[in-house]
Amino acid sequence: MNRTAIGILAVCALCAAGVSGMTIPKDAAVPRQQDAAIKVEGFYCNINALTPAERAQHKKLTDKLMSARTKTVETERGYEFQYRGGKVTVAELAEWAATESKCCPFFDFHVDLEEEGKLVCLRLTGREGIKKFIRAEFHLGDQG
Repeated sequence: MNRTAIGILAVCALCAAGVSGMTIPKDAAVPRQQDAAIKVEGFYCNINALTPAERAQHKKLTDKLMSARTKTVETERGYEFQYRGGKVTVAELAEWAATESKCCPFFDFHVDLEEEGKLVCLRLTGREGIKKFIRAEFHLGDQG
């Protein structure tokens, strides 16, 4: 698994487990990385939006999506995660997006089926600053 996949897996797993980017009062002391995400970017995950059962199912699906991803592409407004070989279905991406949108409503989700069904894509976009947030939180390095 590459470094990008590990980073995305870690953030999504933490969010699914209910610990990443918790809703924290602005005057509370928080770790530096979370502090930057909350105070500078204004993005955070609402861990209370998912039940424990939903978090467990979401983590399981997140693990599958991160291990099956074949490519990450920077787009004008965000990043796209691509899947080939029939290992991920449009239904699974839609389920993941619907659940993720409950805890991370700042993402815009786009699910595409391309190349006569051979390429399935999940694109994350959003308001100003989302690309910087995605790069930092998903450890995408020097992209964009």
